[in-house]
Amino acid sequence: MPIDHNMPARADIVMVGGGIMSATLATVLKELEPSLNIVILEVLEDCAQESSHGWNNAGTGHAANCEMNYTPARADGSVDISKALEVNTEFDLSRQLWSYLVKKGAIPDPQAFIHPCPHMSFVWGQENVAYLRRRFQEMSAHHCYHGMEYSEDPKQIEAWAPLIMEGRTGNDPVAATRIVTGADVDYGALTHLLIGQVTAQPGVSVHYLKQVTDLARTPDGKWGIDVKDTVTHQHQRLEAGFVFIGAGGGALELLQKSGIPEGHGYGGFPVSGIWLRCDVTDVSERHHAKVYGKAAHGSPPMSVPHLDTRIIGGKKSVLFGPYAGFSSRFLKHGSLTDLFRSVRPGNVLPMLDVAKDNWQLTEYLVSQVLQSPAHQFETLRQFYPNARRHDWATAVAGQRVQIIKPGKDTAGMLEFGTELIASADKSLAALLGASPGASTAAFIALEVLQKCFADRLTPEGWLPRLKAIIPTYGVDLRVDADACREIRQSTAATLNLTFV
Repeated sequence: MPIDHNMPARADIVMVGGGIMSATLATVLKELEPSLNIVILEVLEDCAQESSHGWNNAGTGHAANCEMNYTPARADGSVDISKALEVNTEFDLSRQLWSYLVKKGAIPDPQAFIHPCPHMSFVWGQENVAYLRRRFQEMSAHHCYHGMEYSEDPKQIEAWAPLIMEGRTGNDPVAATRIVTGADVDYGALTHLLIGQVTAQPGVSVHYLKQVTDLARTPDGKWGIDVKDTVTHQHQRLEAGFVFIGAGGGALELLQKSGIPEGHGYGGFPVSGIWLRCDVTDVSERHHAKVYGKAAHGSPPMSVPHLDTRIIGGKKSVLFGPYAGFSSRFLKHGSLTDLFRSVRPGNVLPMLDVAKDNWQLTEYLVSQVLQSPAHQFETLRQFYPNARRHDWATAVAGQRVQIIKPGKDTAGMLEFGTELIASADKSLAALLGASPGASTAAFIALEVLQKCFADRLTPEGWLPRLKAIIPTYGVDLRVDADACREIRQSTAATLNLTFV
C-alpha cells in the first residue's frame, strides 16, 4: 500500500490527538500566525472520539458554579473558594475565544455547541446544609458569583428542578444553590467546528488513523515523529519544530518516549466511568439544570454525582453519574496493557508511594466496580426519587488518567487536575490529567503560549492579536469586578447565554 502523500514530511507544528485541546491550540496559533504549517495526527477515524466526545464528558462548561469539590471546607468550618475562582475565570477565556470565532463567522451558530443551562448544587442532611449555606455566603459575596441564589425551601427548590424534589419523603433538611448564567457545552460538536474551520485554512491538515509510535530529537534540534497508518500499516516520518501532545490518556506514553527530563517520574492512574442516560422526552423536558451533589468520601473529583441536562446533536437528554470504576486502559479505545506499559524505572517509586497513601480511593473504586445495576439505580433515586428503571440506559463514559508525579516531600503524589509539561528548550509540550479539562482548553492554550512561545508574546509580535481574541488577557477577573462584568455581558450576548 502506498504512503499517505497528503501528509507533509515537515511542519512547523505537529499536534498529537484530535480532541478539544489540539483543536483549540491549533485555532489560537493559526489566528496569531497565519503562515504556520500545522499537522494534526489522530489515531481514530474522526476527531473528538475520546474524552472530548459529548457522551464521554460532563459538558458542564466548568465554571465552578456547582462543583463542590472545588470548594473544600477548612478545619474551622469556613469554605475555601480560591480554586473555584481560578476555574471560574478560566472558563471566561474559553467564552472569549468562542465569541471571537462567532463574531468572525468561523463558527456560524453558537447553539451548535452551547446552550444556557442553570447550574445547581443540591444537598440533604443537616451537616451538608450547613456547609452549603456557608459556601453560598462565601461565593455570593464575590463578584464572580453575582446572581447566585440559595434556598432551603423544598417548594422553591422544586420550582427550580422538580425532578429532584418530587416523591422525596422524610424530614431531612435540603438546600440548593442556583446560578442561571451557566451553560451546557457539547465539546464533541465544538471540536468538530474548530477542526473544520482551522483545516479550511491553508497550511493546516488533519490526518486520521495515524498512530504516533515514537518521537526523538533530530541532529538539527527538531523532532522526528514516527507515524504508523493503522489501516495500511505503512510507516512515515514527519519532522516538526514544535510538538504538542494532547492525546488524553495516550499523552503519558508519548511523553515518556520523548525522553525530556521534565517528564521523568510521571505516571498515571486510570479511572473509568459509567453514566445512566435518559432520552425520554417527558423526563428531559421537566429538567433544565445541572444539579451537582457531594462526592462520596475518598472518591475522585470526576465522580461527583450529578443529574445533568445535556443537549447533544440537538436532542435534550438527562445524564446521571458518573459511577467510577477501574480499567487498566488509558483510553476508552485503548489497550488493557496501557497501565502496565506506563510503568518505568523512573516512576515506580512515585506510583508505589501513591498506592500506599491512597487506600481510600482504592476502596472506593473497588466498591464502585462491585456495585450492581440495582445499586447504581438506587443512587440515582437519591437525586430523582420517582425515577423509573426502564427509562434509563447504561452508557460508558470516557477514561480519565490521573497524574502521578514525584512530590516535594514524598516519593509520589496523586493529582486530580491537569498539568502542562514543557521541555526546557520549549520545543515540546504535553498535557496530562483530567479535570476540569475541556472547559479550560483556552486557558491551557494560553499556558502553552506562555511556556513555549513567550518570545513572541510581545507588543511587536503576537500580543496585540492575542488581545483582540482574548480581550481580558493579562487582566485578573477575580480582582477586576468591572472587567469581569463587562466581558461576561459581551460574551453572553454573542453566545446567547443568560446574563444577570
